[in-house]
Amino acid sequence: MLDLIRRITRCEQGATAVEYGLIVSLIVIAIVASLGQFGDSSQGMWNRVSNKIINAR
Repeated sequence: MLDLIRRITRCEQGATAVEYGLIVSLIVIAIVASLGQFGDSSQGMWNRVSNKIINAR
């Protein structure tokens, strides 16, 4: 039993998986934030295009 506990405490696979999980979650947060800003600017662009088309009539 003591040998099993020693092997578990030396194993770093779980820590590596947690680190990768944190890195992926930070990347996802960055993507979501940038997509939100992109959506706002894209909506503004299409609103300006629509207004120019309406005013051109």
